[in-house]
Amino acid sequence: MNQSEEIKSKIDIVDLIREYIPLKAVGANFQALCPFHQEKSPSFVVSPDKQIWHCFGCGRGGDIFSFVMEKESLNFIEALRLLASKAGVVLHYDNSQNYSQRNRLLDILALANKYYQHLLMEPLGKAALDYLLKRNLTLETIRDWHLGYSLGTETGKWDSLYTFLKKRPLQGQKYTDEEIFAAGLIIKKKQKSTGETSLRNPYYDRFRGRIMFPIWDVNDNVIAFTARINPAQEKEEKLGKYINSPQSLVYDKSRVLFALNKAKMAIKEQDLAIVVEGQMDVISSHQHGFQNIVASSGTALTMEQVKLLHRYTDNVALLFDMDQAGQLAMDRGIKEVLHQGLNLKIIILPEYKDPDECLQKKPAVFQQAIAEAQSMLDYYFSKISKDVDLQEIDNKRQVRDQMFKMIGLVSSKTEQGYWLKKISEELGFFEDDTREEFLKWSEKNKSGFQKEPEKELAPPPRANREDKLAESLLALLIKFPEFINYSVNNLEPKDFSASDLAEFYKNFIIYYNKEANLNYEDLKKYFTSLTTNASQLLDKLILLGEKDFYSYEGPQVKTELINIISELKKYSKHRKINQLQRAISQAEKDGEQEDLEKLMADLKNLTNS
Repeated sequence: MNQSEEIKSKIDIVDLIREYIPLKAVGANFQALCPFHQEKSPSFVVSPDKQIWHCFGCGRGGDIFSFVMEKESLNFIEALRLLASKAGVVLHYDNSQNYSQRNRLLDILALANKYYQHLLMEPLGKAALDYLLKRNLTLETIRDWHLGYSLGTETGKWDSLYTFLKKRPLQGQKYTDEEIFAAGLIIKKKQKSTGETSLRNPYYDRFRGRIMFPIWDVNDNVIAFTARINPAQEKEEKLGKYINSPQSLVYDKSRVLFALNKAKMAIKEQDLAIVVEGQMDVISSHQHGFQNIVASSGTALTMEQVKLLHRYTDNVALLFDMDQAGQLAMDRGIKEVLHQGLNLKIIILPEYKDPDECLQKKPAVFQQAIAEAQSMLDYYFSKISKDVDLQEIDNKRQVRDQMFKMIGLVSSKTEQGYWLKKISEELGFFEDDTREEFLKWSEKNKSGFQKEPEKELAPPPRANREDKLAESLLALLIKFPEFINYSVNNLEPKDFSASDLAEFYKNFIIYYNKEANLNYEDLKKYFTSLTTNASQLLDKLILLGEKDFYSYEGPQVKTELINIISELKKYSKHRKINQLQRAISQAEKDGEQEDLEKLMADLKNLTNS
């Protein structure tokens, strides 16, 4: 068993795809709206028995690897790595050329993370470890979150990590300076003279004397770091309390949510994602049992981050710091969540500066704040009307117009109506007047507040009726092979108009006559040995048969088969008549009397048959 087969044997395709989209059982299979193109009725089918999927709308299909490659925009080697991690399979690469640049960067970052973890538990990391323990993190939590420490000037060197990585080859190849730099772990020294290029080591570590927080992607790969200055050196440090990895081939901060890899299952189970600002807030929350919490890492939520959350839930709650920066980030996050059509609530901790402080002092208050989360519009109305004299007509209009901006982002017309009525009552306006003003405002501002349409991938042209009938025939024969002989006696490959279907039918008959049975694994190997397209067509036909004919029994199958064969033979006959008519016309032009007479006789026989 090779590595990809071992991975496939350990990962169920239904469980994997359910991490991305909801599946509904239909007969022996599962169906869903396709995640790769827009559609109103489900055409995406998954077979747990065959461990394959296919969309009859856009034509995509395959196994767990092809699904992940499509969904995550990965090549095969990258998908192999991702799924190996899920399956607990240790990969061994025989051909280093197949090991992509992205994978090498991920390996460098994973090794750097292990190095930082090791240093945190060494004497040189004691001050950093003591700080984390004083923040009431347990050793178990520190290890579970892979927290670490980067050496500072204690050793008199600025290149400890660089030196360590250069001594660790991968797949027989040493890491290059360019790769370590591309991973965001080192910085090139500034040139001071023409002799710079002759320096033995022109690089130094980006992170020095800092507590290291690894950042993972949703698939548990370390892709970057946030680094906090060692408290013992805080007064001397000039670069700031926190510094982060730069953007790289594997890290784009606008597309990552801290701890989503750890929180995604809890988010799915609780149908709620709570978003906070800081990494310590997240780690502390998880330690206290609140495991559906992720962090935006001090920035406002982006479109890509909200789409990540939407994989697992339709419900989001924001819990940002009460300072000015936190409130600005909250406002921007509100707009992006609503822009994507998710349900939104706001969690308020008025007596505490952040979740970590609240959890350290009164965890019960944190739990209560989650339970009492406000709707976004309740929160926003309270915020903008606080300390405002609502006896003044200009203040009333200002509050109303600010509320229009948020109400305009809500996709539910019912909720919009409720809030237009509510602000009318709160501000002392007639409801009809408020609705009229909102309609004017909406018309004026609709371009800036419409929900962004998802990019639609155009499905391939639909097959004509004849080709659809041919696919249905083949799907029936694969599902009910006891009718193959009947089909062979009544329909020939040349009766198919599509060459790929005719070739498939011919090869299918050859295989069945030789093997006298249809074992999926053997049949798959047979068609794979012919062409990749034939193998893909096999999977499509198998799922088509299970989708359209899963409840059929013997008599119903035969009736369907007779009807399809009759239709296909009519199409074939009509096609042959057209071909003869064209040949007769050409023979007349060329004056080929002998050929003309033979063609006329053939046409007469065909039309009379």
